[in-house]
Amino acid sequence: MYALLFRLVFRRMDPERAHRLAFRWIRLAARVPVLRTYAAAVLAPRYPQLRTEALGLRMHGPFGLAAGFDKNAVAIDGMAMLGFDHVEIGTVTARPQPGNPPTRLFRLVRDRALINRMGFNNDGSAAVAARLGARRPVFRTAVGVNIGKTKAVPESEAVADYVTSAERLAPHADYLVVNVSSPNTPGLRDLQAVGHLRPLLTAVREAADRAVPDRRVPLLVKIAPDLADEDVDAVADLAVELGLDGIIATNTTVARDGLGLSSPPALTAETGGLSGAPLKERSLEVLRRLYARVGDRVTLVGVGGVQDAEDAWQRILAGATLVQGYSAFIYEGPFWCRALHKGLAARLAAGPYATLADAVGADVRKAATA
Repeated sequence: MYALLFRLVFRRMDPERAHRLAFRWIRLAARVPVLRTYAAAVLAPRYPQLRTEALGLRMHGPFGLAAGFDKNAVAIDGMAMLGFDHVEIGTVTARPQPGNPPTRLFRLVRDRALINRMGFNNDGSAAVAARLGARRPVFRTAVGVNIGKTKAVPESEAVADYVTSAERLAPHADYLVVNVSSPNTPGLRDLQAVGHLRPLLTAVREAADRAVPDRRVPLLVKIAPDLADEDVDAVADLAVELGLDGIIATNTTVARDGLGLSSPPALTAETGGLSGAPLKERSLEVLRRLYARVGDRVTLVGVGGVQDAEDAWQRILAGATLVQGYSAFIYEGPFWCRALHKGLAARLAAGPYATLADAVGADVRKAATA
């Protein structure tokens, strides 16, 4: 049914307009008590065997919505209604900004992928913090808050910019993510270098602790798939050194070569970050490398190219305690989480692992002892 709707309606629409329309429907459905209860019963059945503990949080399962879909924290209950076990909002910047000029979102339908150069369009950390503070949750779900650098702020002032957002948003976050890996803010990826990243993460950690003195807000960093292997290792070592709670691997890629893209060249040549199926192998490779380096000392979140239950299962075996998706949701529609959870439960039942936690990193551990 959704495949037909996508082919006849959404595919013919500008991608950003289609996103706004679908987003509006989800928000409206979540506001109607009977409708949202029925929708959640159909779309988000619970599997007790998938219950997950991560970052000090208890979740219905390991699968969440990646940052970028709900930038301004306006549809958390709607996404939980659809079955996401956690929702990461943002990326939020200290100051409101419109992002890059349209057209800035492109579908690569043949490749089950997207290219975006949105540019962190959002309402700003003050507005988002106020919205989160006024929220009265309908569904229990963990909420992550992803923060980035305001475009107009020079690199020399980046730390203070992140600190402002952290102080405002940490009180409302189940976990906080420092995004230094979007390709759409000039100079942002330079902050992934350990020399820049250490003082940034240290300052954000201190800001979160000041803002929320009575609990520790877990802090994660999101990295790009385009990092060289030695830089991935350096970030892993830094995460252990600083006592970071987690690493999200990975963001979108600026690469186009070697990904087997079959969409028209004029489309694949668009600038911006590529997400979706073509990112699958590199994201999985980065995840394996991180787990081999940090083991269970740092929680890993696998994202990038997750299309179905098998992809999510491979992320777990590679070391991810949590898995996230976004791009495939555009192509799979509202039954995506339902199918993914069902498939994960079946793989767990068919495998040698008593719990989902036992499966985390199993392939990497096997390879290390082979």
